[in-house]
Amino acid sequence: MCATAFRIRKDDQVMVVSGKEKGKTGKVMSVNAIKNTVMIEKVNIVKKHQKPNQQQGQGGIVEKEASIHLSNVMVLCAKCGKPVRVGRKYLEDGVKVRFCKKCGEVIDK
Repeated sequence: MCATAFRIRKDDQVMVVSGKEKGKTGKVMSVNAIKNTVMIEKVNIVKKHQKPNQQQGQGGIVEKEASIHLSNVMVLCAKCGKPVRVGRKYLEDGVKVRFCKKCGEVIDK
């Protein structure tokens, strides 16, 4: 397995650009590097039938977020307010940052 530099990280604001959840936005909760998927808050909600157990008590139908492939989401630029492609560059002090390809705004805090 090779190390991949992902354009999307935890706590980024993203928009789903394809699939049944197209157009929805949310914050990234987690990134799975092995499966190339992301979990987005309040997007791609699925119903899971869960048996009762001691930790969670009562069983039933539980709604939870499912993962979405990385290719189906794009980062939202804070300045543009639109889904954008992300580039990488070095600042003057040698720090590597991500930037918006539309307006040039630095995405990393």
